[in-house]
Order: sequence, then C-alpha cells, then structure tokens
Amino acid sequence: MLQAILVAHGAPADPDPQEAAMAALANRVAASLPGWQIRGATLAAPDALEGAVAALPDALIYPFFMAEGWFTKTNLPKRLNACGGGGMRQLRPFGADPALPDLMITVAGRAAQEAGIAPDRAALLLAAHGSQVSRSSAEMTEALAGLMRERAGFARVVMGFVEEAPFLQDAARGLGPAICLPLFALSAGHVTGDVPEALAEAEFAPEGVLLPPIGAAAGVPALIAAALARSVSS
Repeated sequence: MLQAILVAHGAPADPDPQEAAMAALANRVAASLPGWQIRGATLAAPDALEGAVAALPDALIYPFFMAEGWFTKTNLPKRLNACGGGGMRQLRPFGADPALPDLMITVAGRAAQEAGIAPDRAALLLAAHGSQVSRSSAEMTEALAGLMRERAGFARVVMGFVEEAPFLQDAARGLGPAICLPLFALSAGHVTGDVPEALAEAEFAPEGVLLPPIGAAAGVPALIAAALARSVSS
C-alpha cells in the first residue's frame, strides 16, 4: 500500500488546532487516493512527525509549505534523519506545485464574482510571509504574482509581506476594489492576526475582500492527491 505524510510547520504556542487541521487534510486527500495510507503532521507538535514516520515507514513526504526554505531544506530532513526517516523521498512543497496558479485564479475569480467586483477594474493583493533573512518566500510570491498578472484578468496584481517590504499595510493602502489572497498553507497566527491587522491599518475594507489562506481552498486536497499520484507514476 502506498503511503504519504503531509507535513506542515504548525503553531508552537498552540499546536493542537493545526495538528487537527493536518489530520483532516490528510483524510480529504486520502479520499481521492484509494489504496493509499496518508497521515498529517506538524513540526510544532511534539512527536507528531516521529509518530507518523513510525506508522508509515515507507511514506512519501509532502511538505505543506509555501516555499522552499530552511524548514524544507534543512529542518525537515534533519528531523526525518533523527527519527529513522532519512531515506524517505521528499517532494516539492505545496507552494511550488505547477497547478497552484490555476487554483489561485479560480479562487480569486470566484471571490470577485461573489463580491460583485469586476476583476478588470480591481486589484489582486497577494499577502505573503516574507523574511528579513531569506529570499525564498519573496521569490515564490514574485513568481506567482507574475503568473497572475499574465493570466488572472485583474487590473493590477500587487504583493505585500508580513515580515519585509513592501509591507502588507503599505501595499493594501488605497487599492480601491480588491481581493486579498493570503499565500499561507494553514490558518495560523499570521493569517488570523497579522494579515487582518495590516489590512485594518490600511483601511482595506469595505472595498476590499479578504479571503481564507490558499491552503484552505476547496481544491487543495485534489491538488495534493494529483501531486502524490504523479510522484509514483513517474
């Protein structure tokens, strides 16, 4: 039986809600992949990754992260090595999936339609993490923004970050009608606190619409299932 472990960062201060979210996501992915055993785990929950590796020793590792960075390149492999999963195959992260731009276009377009916003007269604001020490989050966001400018049909596509310039509160100011799509995998602290606080400071509402993070979109389980299926067929 094929096996996979979906791994996210989680929330160290309160790991249980994100651990439950990853378990639920694993169940939804498994519903699209008969014959697979799939578990979710976060790095933040004590012994969660270790328990998943012990239960599924032949699993593929799917990083539910938005970018390649220290966690996917260094921390996760180190943790896997330490618990006997050093030989496991690690796939590209969620944020690097080639199907993600199409999902973003669908989510943003549907939100604009539901809000009565004409995309060709509105802005799409991509809210992302950013970093003062690594370019990986910004580079991922810049690449996705470029694709959105080409294909999404919005008048403007702009970026704003929580932890580096252009900061989200500055990017969101004065946009007029807009859709804000947070480029985060889980609804943790940045999504529930930093993003809405930055938009409030920028007076983004009432013309702007804040969406749930892209990792919570309805199409995500199918996207992950497709990535896992491709990994074994190739």
